[in-house]
Amino acid sequence: MSDSAYLSTGTLPGHYRDLALTVREFARDVVAPVAAEHDAAHSFPYEVVAGMASMGLFGLPFPEEYGGMGGDYFALCLALEELGKIDQSVAITLEAGVSLGAMPLYRFGTEEQKQRWLPELTSGRALAGFGLTEPGAGSDAGGTRTTARLDDGTWVINGNKQFITNSGTDITSLVTVTAVTGTKADGKKEISTILVPTDTPGFTAEPAYDKVGWNASDTHPLSLTDVRVPEANLLGERGRGYANFLRILDEGRIAIAALATGAAQGCVDESVRYAKEREAFGTAIGRNQAIAFKIARMEARAHTARTAYYDASALMLSGKPFKKQAAIAKLVASEAAMDNARDATQIHGGYGFMNEYPVARHYRDSKILEIGEGTTEVQLMLIAREAGL
Repeated sequence: MSDSAYLSTGTLPGHYRDLALTVREFARDVVAPVAAEHDAAHSFPYEVVAGMASMGLFGLPFPEEYGGMGGDYFALCLALEELGKIDQSVAITLEAGVSLGAMPLYRFGTEEQKQRWLPELTSGRALAGFGLTEPGAGSDAGGTRTTARLDDGTWVINGNKQFITNSGTDITSLVTVTAVTGTKADGKKEISTILVPTDTPGFTAEPAYDKVGWNASDTHPLSLTDVRVPEANLLGERGRGYANFLRILDEGRIAIAALATGAAQGCVDESVRYAKEREAFGTAIGRNQAIAFKIARMEARAHTARTAYYDASALMLSGKPFKKQAAIAKLVASEAAMDNARDATQIHGGYGFMNEYPVARHYRDSKILEIGEGTTEVQLMLIAREAGL
């Protein structure tokens, strides 16, 4: 079953289907024409982000009282899948802006913090990032070296963060950072999360990374030197910062799986189109069973990935445990994206090695899906742990 048929069968409720088709049209008409240009220039697509903001995509899973659209997380995932088919940089900008930027505030913020920060973030007028990863710490919370100490009602923060998405754009207003705020009774580090406005003296977004892919996505290392913010900028309970962020990562893995599913499906769509048009030895290469079977396997991977993230989303929205299913979805979908990108490039032959073809961009972009928001190895560890091992 093709992806277009999947949305037209009535399998999805009407409002979900309408959203997916609307975002698909936006991705085709607005994102696709400028994707290669922004990728080549390593430029942030402000005009595309503004378009997504006007559609309300940054507010999809948030209540209307905070400027949101009153939807849910699955709606966000459907939008990410459609964007991921065309341009993963645009998709990850939305994913990180919502799940890593705004969602921690919504989940753990005080009412005052929500009222102050969420309306701008849910509208897309501003972006926020989450500063977790450090040169020596990511999944290993014990390696966190950034510190925050209280000084007369003010947090004084010192440290460095790396690989932080949406942290250095012209519209970035906030980065939530994890920091060591003390020592627990068992001797382990007490890690908390603190809201840091980007215009705070001592906060610096260092020059952007030169990346293999996701070239139109904004990613910077950060340095924090005697950054001072009010004590009230503590996000959530003191000492619960890392635990709270693990919940955010569980949700985020479903979103990344949706993005990866889109990338996998995008490779299928491009390969089908090319296989129908490209002729060799007097016939379309798609009539060659070797090519047809390769594309069939690609379609099966995309379908499996979609089923996995749909399942994890359903569990999450019903309030049931979903950690294992989120890890499975992220594992399956990220591998599908990478495998499909490799096969699509092979099907395109020499043209697949040219950056002007979307499959070349997917080939470069997809590898990070097996790394970001929990590596493949972390997903396997989580799945095994949830299985009782």
